[in-house]
Amino acid sequence: MQNNLWEEGFDLMLYGMGTVFVFLTLLVIGTLIMSAIINRYFYQEPELTPEPAVVGNTGAPVSGKTLAIIQAAIHAHRAKQKH
Repeated sequence: MQNNLWEEGFDLMLYGMGTVFVFLTLLVIGTLIMSAIINRYFYQEPELTPEPAVVGNTGAPVSGKTLAIIQAAIHAHRAKQKH
């Protein structure tokens, strides 16, 4: 009796896994076919957008007050990180 239940369980497992495998395979094939049809009849050239220029240091002088504020903020941050 126990072996028969194992065999039925194994058969049911294989049937379920096979069904899922077939469904997923058909889904992938269907998606590929739909993609090919869309690209064939409704093809659009990809829009090439120019890459934005990288903005670097402008070399503008920083005032002494701004520099002191930046240095104080860095010092406070580093002091906070140590504790």
